[in-house]
Amino acid sequence: MLETSVRLLRLLSLLQVRRDWSGADLARQLGVTTRTVRNDVERLRLLGYHVHSSTGITGGYRLAAGTAMPPLLLDDDEVMAVAVGLRAAAAGTVTGIEETSLRALTKLEQTLPARLRHRLDVLRQATVSAAGGGPTVDASTLTTIAAACRDHQQLRFDYQGHDGGSGTRRVEPHRLVYTGHRWYLLGWDRDREDWRTFRADRIRPRLPSGPRFIPREPPEDAARHVVRGTGSLAWRHPARVRLHASAEAVADRVPPAAGLLHPVDGESCLLETGSNSLPNLVGFLTGLGVGFEVLDPPELRTLLRELADRYRAAAGDPPTQPDPAP
Repeated sequence: MLETSVRLLRLLSLLQVRRDWSGADLARQLGVTTRTVRNDVERLRLLGYHVHSSTGITGGYRLAAGTAMPPLLLDDDEVMAVAVGLRAAAAGTVTGIEETSLRALTKLEQTLPARLRHRLDVLRQATVSAAGGGPTVDASTLTTIAAACRDHQQLRFDYQGHDGGSGTRRVEPHRLVYTGHRWYLLGWDRDREDWRTFRADRIRPRLPSGPRFIPREPPEDAARHVVRGTGSLAWRHPARVRLHASAEAVADRVPPAAGLLHPVDGESCLLETGSNSLPNLVGFLTGLGVGFEVLDPPELRTLLRELADRYRAAAGDPPTQPDPAP
């Protein structure tokens, strides 16, 4: 009986790794006959797994979605990825998912072997969350929007703008974009005949969804478009900065939510960024570890000059003298 149980777990693991398996391939992997494979597949079905089978030259077995969630087999790295994701979701931006994520994480941690529990404890003790208490979006709203994007169905929803006004919008949804702080919908506004970005937490869908539409070609990558549009609205101090390094060299230091990089040449690139605080923006730019030149705004250049004099004074050097008037 123990040998059969072990073989079932191995069979389930194989079916989760690859989409389609022939009976002969499974038999070779398990070291059994094809008849034993058929019997084991029946046992999995009794346990709630939906395993489709077909006959003929191209026949075989495929693990399919069922009506209930059966147990899953995950390797060590997959377990850690799920645990980290659940912990992040517990402090996330989706309404009501925090408690659900904590319950799932508790169940997962109870079954972790000691080696994985230690890895997760080390990660938990070494990290803190800087997530703010910003607005959250209802999970059902996200799934409604995502389904409309997938099925190319128009959305009608009540929307509250940043000025506090509200109205009904008719939109052809394209993509949901998560910036690490908020969820946004990028879509074609049928009434305004233009691409628009909507904050998902301000959307109240009107069901059922509208008729199907033929997808339009988006203006650019959805994430870039949303970051550019939301940045110009959300940042009190938008900025353009020339970095003295190639876009490839600094790409991993500039997350999508922090700004957009535009290659210039092999030794420089343009960064569109911003912040609600000029000192914070200086700290971010300095932390990139490369030289830079501020193109806009003038207030940021003024602050850099003041800080430069302050740092020189702290180092015992005389401040720089302003250039003489021509």
